[in-house]
Amino acid sequence: MTPTIGFLASLGLTLVFLGCAVVTGYKAKRKWHLSSVASAVLMLVATIYYALELGELYDLESAGVITPIHLNMAKVNTAAYLLPVVTGLRTLKNPKGRKLHGRVAWAVLILTVFTAATGGLMLLWATPL
Repeated sequence: MTPTIGFLASLGLTLVFLGCAVVTGYKAKRKWHLSSVASAVLMLVATIYYALELGELYDLESAGVITPIHLNMAKVNTAAYLLPVVTGLRTLKNPKGRKLHGRVAWAVLILTVFTAATGGLMLLWATPL
C-alpha cells in the first residue's frame, strides 16, 4: 500500500471509529464504546505510521512555519489522547465523572481536527520530492 493511500485510509477509519466512540459514549453502550475507542487508537497508530512515511515524499521544510506548528500539535494531540483514557477509566469506577470525561474527550477531538487541518496545510504547502 502506498503511503498516501495508507494515510488516507487509516485517517478515515480513525475518524469513523472516533465518531462511533462519540455515539456509543452518549448512548452509554459501554462495550461498543470501549471497542470503538480501542479501534480508533489502533487506527491512529496506523495513521501516524503512514504520516511519517508520507512525510518522506515531501520537503516539509518548504511548507514554512506550518511544519513546526503541525509537528508540535501532533505530539501534544497524541499525548492528549491519554486524558480521555484516564477519565474514562475513572468513569468506569465512578459514573459521576462521565460529564468530565465527555468534556475532555471533546477537547481532544477538537484538537484532533486542528491537528489534521495543520497537517493538510503542511502537505499542500510542501514541495513534493
